[in-house]
Amino acid sequence: MNTVHEKTNAKPLIESIFVASRKQATRPAGYLLSALLMLSTPIQAQDAVDPDTEAQALSSSINDSTEESQGLREPDVPLDVEALYETMTPIPVYGRTAIELLRELETKHYSPVTFDDAFSNQVYDHYIEALDGQKLYFMGGDIEQLDQYQTTLDDALKNGDLQPAYEIYNLYHRRLLERLVWTVEYVESEVANLDFSEQEYLVLDREDQPWAADEAELNDIWRRRVKSSALSLTLTGMETDKVVERLSKRYRNQLSQISKTNARDVFQAYLGTVARTVDPHTSYFSPRDSENFNMSLRGSLQGIGAQLTSEDEYTKVAELITGGPAEKQGDLRAGDRIIGIAQGEDGEMQDVIGLRLDDVVDQIRGEEGTLVRLNVIPADATSEAGAKEIAIVRDTVELADQFAKSEVIEVESDGELYRVGVINLPSFYFDFEAAAAGLENYRSSARDVKAELESLKEQDVAAVVVDLRYNGGGSLNEANELVGLFIETGPTVQIRYSGQRNGFVRSYGDTNKEVAYDGPLAVLVNRASASASEIFAGAIQDYQRGIVLGGQTFGKGTVQEIIPMNYGQVKLTRSKFYRISGASTQHRGVLPDITFPDRYQAIETMGESNLDGALPWDTVRPVEHQDYYPLEDILPELMTRHEARASDDPDFVFLEGSVERMQTVRARETLPLNREELKAQRDADRRAAFDANNARLAAKGLPLEEWKEESELAALEEAEEEEAASETDEADNTEVADASEATAEEEEAEEDDPLLKESGRILVDMAQLLGQPMAAVMPGDGMQAAQVEVDRSEETTEAL
Repeated sequence: MNTVHEKTNAKPLIESIFVASRKQATRPAGYLLSALLMLSTPIQAQDAVDPDTEAQALSSSINDSTEESQGLREPDVPLDVEALYETMTPIPVYGRTAIELLRELETKHYSPVTFDDAFSNQVYDHYIEALDGQKLYFMGGDIEQLDQYQTTLDDALKNGDLQPAYEIYNLYHRRLLERLVWTVEYVESEVANLDFSEQEYLVLDREDQPWAADEAELNDIWRRRVKSSALSLTLTGMETDKVVERLSKRYRNQLSQISKTNARDVFQAYLGTVARTVDPHTSYFSPRDSENFNMSLRGSLQGIGAQLTSEDEYTKVAELITGGPAEKQGDLRAGDRIIGIAQGEDGEMQDVIGLRLDDVVDQIRGEEGTLVRLNVIPADATSEAGAKEIAIVRDTVELADQFAKSEVIEVESDGELYRVGVINLPSFYFDFEAAAAGLENYRSSARDVKAELESLKEQDVAAVVVDLRYNGGGSLNEANELVGLFIETGPTVQIRYSGQRNGFVRSYGDTNKEVAYDGPLAVLVNRASASASEIFAGAIQDYQRGIVLGGQTFGKGTVQEIIPMNYGQVKLTRSKFYRISGASTQHRGVLPDITFPDRYQAIETMGESNLDGALPWDTVRPVEHQDYYPLEDILPELMTRHEARASDDPDFVFLEGSVERMQTVRARETLPLNREELKAQRDADRRAAFDANNARLAAKGLPLEEWKEESELAALEEAEEEEAASETDEADNTEVADASEATAEEEEAEEDDPLLKESGRILVDMAQLLGQPMAAVMPGDGMQAAQVEVDRSEETTEAL
């Protein structure tokens, strides 16, 4: 069994405000789907029809004419619910797995679990919420019909009977198909006649609204959603016929994907709901999902090294993973469409047009050293007649973006420059399989961070910032090992067990006296830093070994174990962890010593305390540990100096304002469907952000942005897309050199991360107040430390 800390689902917000050049490639929300992940299950389908997607992202106005000119296949789905709908039923192995899952939950979960009517009610409520939390598909009569299952799901689960879950899902599936068929027909017949002068509104969050009484009320809800999307597009200057075409294509694509739902999807969705009812971090993974989860922990996969997305009826190559087999082979390119797959040299080519993305991924993945042949339409081909065959030998692909990386930044304080090392750690990864097999060079976040620290010391950095923003967790042991890099010996975390060891508390710690780095240290966190990140940040804070900066962390203080099952695996909560001070991080998280602006402050649902069924906060006895520095004594002066700088710092002022503006927007309950009112609201929102950003740029002496109307922005982005699509894809040495130069210029145009810069200045202050001032780097000594990147993870990969 592997002990892990589950990664939270929080994703980093793109901080594009710190890029001076605004000419960036943009993509619509949801454009990329990594080949590591399954296609979103139908349980998430309602998220795909959010009318605000284009209202808030002009990047969605990607040129559609390219698709038309290429004559490639688009979804040809009949607008007939009966033709699309197929009743789904469970197979015997699903029922046996349900019984096994209940046994694992009952005997091994941290908290006592009783499968009774109360549990059944919770499962029912969570299942309905997961399927239709915004009340867009079911009607009141449907819910009355389904309420018969409220108190019977527990008994059915005990007997391995999943038919009730399938009955619920089948009705949901029918209603979903009905909605999408109705929407396509409405778009194609009525959107051209919409009146945007009427004074009406769209309710943004329907969670607390009543269920629609009948089909007519549901039609009106969807009429408003379609109207909102159409209005958003018209405000970008799109002609009415193009609006109809865009929305028709959008909903037909969704209908095509939803029609591919199968019984396996229902099984995964339902058992996942049962597991999460016990607590939000307990999960069931089917065999396919188990492999995806395990790959995320070890940071590698066996395949060709490509990120794929589903576009119309095609599987499209979104990006190639650097150093992967596909990139090394050289024929497969981003934008290519995969229409056929064959195994080995003699395998028959199988048509995959219209196939689900996860099924395509399954065929492309395979054991290291095996051959896969792809029938591909090149990105610049005009039709399927231009398809070619590409043979690629599969290999182990390391996901370098998930590994620790370091850089050196220059920090100015009181007229002097200091070199500060920054280590970015996206997760606490550990390759359990490679370690168990006795392989010497298995991946470990602690080992990689140690290597980065050695590199930074060779570059004579005066301090180190460990950046754990957006780090959702990972291996418990890795968190313990990471703390050990910065202390001599001592406890790092306490674990409280349940079951046969109920109430037993054990301390884990570092017994290796070797210290990888003993200089000034800061840990940078935010609301998306969770689990193992909180163990590390909490231990550094309790030892007063370094200072914690940023925002309040997520608040996940539970430990999960992965337990194999006959069909798939369960990740369930086995214990809770506590800081060496005795305090749990559950619910409360780690509070930073000095707070920075955090945009997640505006998301009121973010954090453990907002999750249904989350375990409570409590404490255990503290364990004896030493204090490295009297940081609590100097903290008031550190805060005073920071606040004096932040009050005049253009970036901090801007970030504080951004949080306030986000809170204002998120507090809105409705969206206008009147053209003039919506345009005025959007212009006001954009103008407020635009003026604030220009004030920031002016204060920093940077070029100001020029105001553009939405239609101008949309036209500009469309022109850029057309230009990118028309460029040839030849890769001679000259073009490679040009691309490298362009990349270098773009990097030079990027502004420094203000939170990292301020972290460095706080470290300078801290060292000074502790009587151990840092050695400054005098200007003019030839030092070129501005954004010097060091990526030892890639060096290690090449060495292997």
